[in-house]
Parts: sequence; C-alpha cells; structure tokens
Amino acid sequence: MNERILGRTGLSCSEIGLGTWAFASNVYGDVEKSKSIDVIRYALDRGINFYDTAPLYGSEEEDGIAEKILGEGLGDDRDKVIISTKFGRQPTLGALNAQFHAQGVRKSVEASLQRLNTDRIDVLFFHSPFGTDTIHDDVWDEIGILKEEGKLRFVGHSISKFEETEQWARSWAEERKIDIIQVVYSLMNRESLPLIEDLVRGGIGVVARESLANGFLSGAIKRDTVFPENNLNCRYSREEIIERVEYAESLDFLINDQIKSLPQAALRWVLDDIPVSLVLSGATCVEHLSDAIDASAAEPYDVNALAHAREIHVKDFSAA
Repeated sequence: MNERILGRTGLSCSEIGLGTWAFASNVYGDVEKSKSIDVIRYALDRGINFYDTAPLYGSEEEDGIAEKILGEGLGDDRDKVIISTKFGRQPTLGALNAQFHAQGVRKSVEASLQRLNTDRIDVLFFHSPFGTDTIHDDVWDEIGILKEEGKLRFVGHSISKFEETEQWARSWAEERKIDIIQVVYSLMNRESLPLIEDLVRGGIGVVARESLANGFLSGAIKRDTVFPENNLNCRYSREEIIERVEYAESLDFLINDQIKSLPQAALRWVLDDIPVSLVLSGATCVEHLSDAIDASAAEPYDVNALAHAREIHVKDFSAA
C-alpha cells in the first residue's frame, strides 16, 4: 500500500483509508458484524493504516456502534494504525442536536476512547457543524486540555453543507485550530477543489470521502434501479437517477489494462487529480475493499485522461 503524509501532522497514512459508516447503518443495506470485522482484518493485512469512524455511526438506541466494531476488529493491532473519529453529533440525542461545546467534546472523546478500546484518538473531527451558533468558544480550550492529557493528537473539520461552511475551514486552518479537513470529492462532485488547493498550500491534510458518489460510481446502479425506503439514494427522482447513471457511463474511458472497474477508476482519479492525503473507501465486503486497494497500486492517470475528465464535467451533482 502506498502512503502519503497527512499534511502538517507528519503522519504517514495509506492512500486508501477505511470508512466505517456502513458498519453501523443500513443506509446502503444491512452489514453483519462478523463481515465488518473481516473487512477490518483484511484492511490491516493489505496495509491500510487509516480508519475513520464516529459516534454518529450508531442507532437511536446506541451511539458509536461502528466505533465498537472498529475497536474489536483492530484488537491488538491498534498501535499500527491511525484512528479518526468525530464529535458533535450523536444519534441518541438526535443527529441535528449539535454538541460543539466543552462538555460535549469532553463527553464524546471519553466515550469514544472506551468504545474504541484505546487511550488516544489520532484525529478528532468536528462532525459537520451547520451553523456558527452551534460552535461554542469554550470548545477550543477543552480541545487543548484533551491534547495536553494525551487523549487526542490532531483536530480536523469534516465538512458538510459546503457552500455555507467552507469559510470556517479556511479560518480555522489559518488560525491553526485544525490540521486536517475531510471533504466530499469525486468525479461527480468537485465543488471543494478550490478549498483543497488553498488549504494544502498551508499544510492542511485532506481526507477525501464519498468518492464513489453514494454508489453512483460503483457500477452497480442502473437506470431502473429502485432503492429501498431506508437507502440514502431513495431521495432522488427517476430523472435524477438516470442523469447520474448516464454521467457515470461516460467515464468508461478511465477503465484500462490496470484499472478494471469504475470504482477503481473513481478512487484512482481522486488520488491523481488533487493533492489529497488519502481517499476513504466505505467497502462493506472484502471483495470491494480489494478493488479499492488495487486502485492505489495502479499506475497514475496521464495528463490526457485527467484533462478529458475535466472537459466532460459540467455539473456538480449534490453530495449526501
């Protein structure tokens, strides 16, 4: 597995990281715990050393189910990896009941440490704050205290509602309050490109997520696909689904002798198009994760392929 440096943190991270959202949510279908642990163990064996999770990845009855699964799956290999988790949103309190204050970050970190069965969090992300009124000034002092206690190492901003919140990332990075951003970036959604380019010049690490565009770059979604009610993509009309599928089909030119599938192409393209530190794979089975890992091993795209991908991109499709 190739590795890159995570911005000014100096951490060396695998180009492909493992995201755990689907381990605790049926948003893309149910995933058995045993299969989730198999994926984690396979990721370790193949050299993935960056694992992303959150307290929000749980249920209305229990926070941090994915954190528990990740802690169990890593077991004695915890010290070989980088763990990122988040704070500010918990399903048991309601996902929109923000907790971006001193008491919230303290309670969240302590609970995450217990669920993950570890003594420190390598990267703690603000989990999608949506309004400036949700950020309390005392949160920064408490973060500083948690760092002094050795319970967390670096801080980042996991960005949602991009147009409304990207300025916070710029300000926090300039003030050296954060070291990393986690942001949507894919062949279907490139709105964050100017932010990424600007922050990378200032030493910020970049974690790209949703690079398979919620499955529309997986190759599995067709024009007539019908999503179950609990699936994230059921919010799209038939016309919107068809538009996304047709655009995905136009990307076939990125498949070659080494890149043998659309999801491989989507991940390889992110690694080549922008100066990211890594791209997250949300694979829920060993076969899909193997596909993602092979993207890192493939030769980078040449300038002609990258230029053509820019030429045909005329619209940013909405992110989750």
